[in-house]
Amino acid sequence: MNPINSNRDNFIRDNAIEVRNLRLQYGDKLIQKDLNFNVHKGDVFVIMGGSGCGKSTLLKHMIGLYSPARGQILYHGQDYFSACEDEQLSMRMRWGVTYQGGALFSAMTLAENIALPMQQYTDWNKAEISDRVAYKLALVGLAGYENYYPSEISGGMNKRAGLARALALDPEILFFDEPSAGLDPLSAGRLDDLILELSQSSGATVVIVTHELASIFAIGNNGVFLDAQSRTQLDTGAPSYMLRHSEQPLVREFLSRGEVPSNPV
Repeated sequence: MNPINSNRDNFIRDNAIEVRNLRLQYGDKLIQKDLNFNVHKGDVFVIMGGSGCGKSTLLKHMIGLYSPARGQILYHGQDYFSACEDEQLSMRMRWGVTYQGGALFSAMTLAENIALPMQQYTDWNKAEISDRVAYKLALVGLAGYENYYPSEISGGMNKRAGLARALALDPEILFFDEPSAGLDPLSAGRLDDLILELSQSSGATVVIVTHELASIFAIGNNGVFLDAQSRTQLDTGAPSYMLRHSEQPLVREFLSRGEVPSNPV
């Protein structure tokens, strides 16, 4: 099946990420094939699709945890998997990654968690790191929580602290894996607002895995739809455009399930 591109840009935009002829496979088990899409600089790009279609697997390939069976993932034109180790490290230094549960170290305070990347990858002194940690926590609404442990704060606050750690090195690209998982609708909405605000204020490109319809329309301006049955992408482009104009019934059905926002972005 040839994927249909419903992204109707009328101008050329810089690509932060290019996925070319990507095939994801575990041994003999095919996950996805023939993936081709662009993530433009400044996008909030949504990887969407039903359960078991390989959304998180695609994200793990995009951050270099797994190597593809075939194809390329290019960052600003450079293929990550054909780059040398030093070049790969240089690329990863420009990324921030958050995980479903926050993935904070339980025996470390929030300040210590956020300081860790700075200590490992920069030559900043203690005072500089302390100032930057305080600033990152303030960005996510956790000013004054430096000395709290992950077990002493709520699940939503843990996710925001995880985001602060992902922002530690001022990344150009932020990756999120189901950031709203386990949150109540109000907390999930606040996290969406925070992600969008940070993207707009910093100019960072965001790649996000989510099945939450509200989040898809609230923050996504580009994306790809993965199908579990055909094991390939069915469409790419703005979620609001795919909702109204995708030639794939499954895509329209997925995006219109439940209550659809009257003015999706």
